[in-house]
Amino acid sequence: MDFAGQQSLLAPLVKTPEVVVPAGIAPAYWEKLVPKDNPGTQAQVALGKRLYFDPKLSKDGTVACATCHDVSRGFGDGRNTSEGIGDQVGRRNAPIVLNTAFFSSQFWDGRAATLEEQAKLPIVNPIEMGQPNGAAAVAAIAKDATYQKQFQSAYGRAPNYDDMGRAIAAFERTLVFLNAPFDRFLSGDPKAISPAAKGGWMLFNGKARCNSCHQLNSSSPLGTDNRFHNIGVSARHQDFEKLARSALTSLEKDSSAAAIDKLALETDLSELGRFVVTRNRSDIGAFKTPQVRNVGISGPYMHDGSLQTLWDVVDHYNKGGETNTYLDGGIEPLALSEAEVDQLVAFLFALTDDRLSAQNTREQKRQATLAKKQRPFRDTKRANREVLPFEAAKGGK
Repeated sequence: MDFAGQQSLLAPLVKTPEVVVPAGIAPAYWEKLVPKDNPGTQAQVALGKRLYFDPKLSKDGTVACATCHDVSRGFGDGRNTSEGIGDQVGRRNAPIVLNTAFFSSQFWDGRAATLEEQAKLPIVNPIEMGQPNGAAAVAAIAKDATYQKQFQSAYGRAPNYDDMGRAIAAFERTLVFLNAPFDRFLSGDPKAISPAAKGGWMLFNGKARCNSCHQLNSSSPLGTDNRFHNIGVSARHQDFEKLARSALTSLEKDSSAAAIDKLALETDLSELGRFVVTRNRSDIGAFKTPQVRNVGISGPYMHDGSLQTLWDVVDHYNKGGETNTYLDGGIEPLALSEAEVDQLVAFLFALTDDRLSAQNTREQKRQATLAKKQRPFRDTKRANREVLPFEAAKGGK
């Protein structure tokens, strides 16, 4: 993994001024957003950036935060599910870290309330970075003289696990990418997006009903309701009732953050989503609504990376997801035509920040080529209500 190369790519993307407030964000708003004990000073951000790219934090010295959140891949890894130490593969897709400063919870199931909590868990997860505990991660860098100086400068203390999480979170908060062609269009430039994308924007707020969960406006710039929904992805291959009973048995023995983190990444219980955190029946199979910002470069899609293209994503919603007892009531067939599917996809690609336009263009071409060859989730009969969901096995595509 070329971590040095990633950092060179990042250099023109993120500027770190004396007072670290991302461009375009009002300082007063930012001050309210960041924690009082981790305001994101220049020293804290610099330390966090170094830690983010340092594979020494992992047990075998091969995996860094940037392994799964690769700058050259738009801060994702391009895999269905992430790979950790010893070539171990987890059960969850790595979400991009862009704009995570604005989320009310972290991870697909919201098991971390803050970025500081989120930053620490992968380090001690057995199949991600594999350290047995936080002390081991600190020991891996504690003798480094530069790290010693950086921790003192940033937090006034020797290297420790909590400040390690704080520093990584401080760096991740600077990754605000909200300057897309769509924003120029909203600001009055009619040529900023294509006619197809304009049609997609109308569908997004109308027939396709995307805005039911992905509200996209000045007060909700990420396009997420920050809530959790069962949209019928896991239902393709899971018995939710059986999994829920198994999860409750496991959680009665150990419901610590580390235990929940392990269940989320190592077992089929991962498919229960938010339920593993809350144990509420209504949360079975529910996952956090992801942002639509930069979605063109964040595939594969969904919590399990099971949808390879944005055409697959729209096809999934168009047919009404996969029927299950816990399916969100808003997931219904949409009756989108092929032309409308294409328009909606064109709009979604217009939501990528200009600084990632090269990756976005490459990905749009790649996905379009793949979609011409295969559309495994397209089911026009279900989309048009010509067959009922339970008849889909008998019906055609």
